[in-house]
Amino acid sequence: MSSISLKTPAGKDAGSLELDADVFGIQPNVPVMHQVVTAQLAARRSGTQSTKTRAEVSGGGKKPFKQKGTGNARQGSTRAPHFSGGGVALGPKPRKYGQKTPKKMIKLALRSALSDRANEGKVVVVDAWNFETPKTKDAKAALSALGVSGKALVVVDINDTNAIRSFLNLPEVQLIEVNELNAYDVLCNDYVIFSQATLPTGSPLGAAKAAPASAAAEGPHGPGSHAATEDGSAPEGFDIKGNADSGLYHLPGSRYYDATIAEAWFATEEAAKAAGFKKAGSRAKKSDDAAEGDDN
Repeated sequence: MSSISLKTPAGKDAGSLELDADVFGIQPNVPVMHQVVTAQLAARRSGTQSTKTRAEVSGGGKKPFKQKGTGNARQGSTRAPHFSGGGVALGPKPRKYGQKTPKKMIKLALRSALSDRANEGKVVVVDAWNFETPKTKDAKAALSALGVSGKALVVVDINDTNAIRSFLNLPEVQLIEVNELNAYDVLCNDYVIFSQATLPTGSPLGAAKAAPASAAAEGPHGPGSHAATEDGSAPEGFDIKGNADSGLYHLPGSRYYDATIAEAWFATEEAAKAAGFKKAGSRAKKSDDAAEGDDN
């Protein structure tokens, strides 16, 4: 847990506050942030561009001229792609650009972005806004008193209408509800400003919980195993990746090692096999061995 100074809207100290280390104190995972932001921007694309093929262009039902005797190449329709006014060959059609992103990656990207801003000292927490009436002048004065310059992301409660209306007309401020907080908007702004009511904790952001002492000694999959880490890095002494969905384990340097998200780590192959995991590629090898046995 890291400590941060709690401020009033007037910029005065209101005590100190402990930030959740699972949300604001992890090592930022840049590749995950990049992938999540790319997917988020791709989902914004409308994908409504469309062109007409030769089957969709009106006209062209009559053969333009007879088959032989004109000296020209034979033609069946003036709506072919090589004619002016004809259809488009291989043109764009409506499509969806959305990418499937695991929820764990989305949460990790958000925690990485918040940790990055916290490391730079760009996270500000106020006790409460307490605007008596909506007033842009008061909101601007509050930002100045808090030492906020540049672009700021203000995380608000949907019921705090006075604060929302006060910040709404400031071009350098982006308002966002606490349940809509995402990595892209955090990274697009210089400062992130919370109130005590909107300050996130590890539980809703999917931070990994510490394992009990008894489980830590043996591991979630028996002796020689280790639970998945928050940032996806290998624990010391555990470099074999296990994937629960496929039931396979991957050795360092193998084909799909870097592309696999580790849901469990193992110290040895024997530990992975004892936990019920199979070596990646072993299925194909077994089928080949079975085919050779049938031939013999």
